[in-house]
Amino acid sequence: MDKIIIEARVNELAPRDGNPNVPFLPSEIIRDAKACYDEGASILHYHGRTAEGAPEHAADFYLETNAGVRALCPMLLHPTLGYVANDADALGRFAAVEEMMKDPTTAPDFAPMDVGSVNVDWWNPEEVKFDTTDLIYKNSTGTLMHFAERIRHHGLKQYLVSWNVSSTRQIEAFMQMGVVPEPAYVCFCLTDGIMLAGHPGTPEGLDAHITFLPKDRRIVWTVVNYKGNLLLLAEKIIEAGGHISIGLGDYPFTELGQPTNAEVIAKVVEIARSLGREPATVEETREILAMEKVRVAA
Repeated sequence: MDKIIIEARVNELAPRDGNPNVPFLPSEIIRDAKACYDEGASILHYHGRTAEGAPEHAADFYLETNAGVRALCPMLLHPTLGYVANDADALGRFAAVEEMMKDPTTAPDFAPMDVGSVNVDWWNPEEVKFDTTDLIYKNSTGTLMHFAERIRHHGLKQYLVSWNVSSTRQIEAFMQMGVVPEPAYVCFCLTDGIMLAGHPGTPEGLDAHITFLPKDRRIVWTVVNYKGNLLLLAEKIIEAGGHISIGLGDYPFTELGQPTNAEVIAKVVEIARSLGREPATVEETREILAMEKVRVAA
């Protein structure tokens, strides 16, 4: 069977009360990246955080982290654009990537495009109410087209996030327009727990995504379960030919105790190998996704 691309999503905006092993600072993310790479992950996704865990958008955070990872391993880098914590315009949201592209030691390999806008307020099932009421992840068509142009300009790979079927339909439209080249790399963002914005992290939720993939386009797909346990769907994803994006940024995995990100990656590799799929190396990942050579700014 084809090899599986494993992405380590090491911190997102996750707190440490569920698992103290969530990395915040560059040195902690760099450490986790190397450990996850050693276990079989080929892609690193991370968010800038302060020592207290608050969002950090300063370009210096990404420059330090990317350079540190590059010094230890060849892992492919997929930093965030800030999610809802960065509510700037398209230029402002992409500014940190522009800074990263000035040096080959800090240049990433992916930049994300969350296709569509969704309400991402936090649901409190115990109290039957929303803890927030005005969190909107805004991604206008114009903003996404700006991201797409800059990503292609730099030779990066578009990391297309589909929160629901409407996202996938817009991805297909972008492919028809030539805004998104093939093969497209699409991440199905399932959501559970306090997050209701995506399809639920169930077999049916995943099937709904797969059903609406355009049949006449080359698409490589991966799956994340934001605020849910993706390991429960791992066998289904692997057997269906998909890839896995997972880590403490999305879920604390207390079912396994208080694991590190590397221990979660090792669990995915164990399941994949039991089903006949080996983890893809960095070079194999680049080949599967037909990734270009990154073009660093002069």
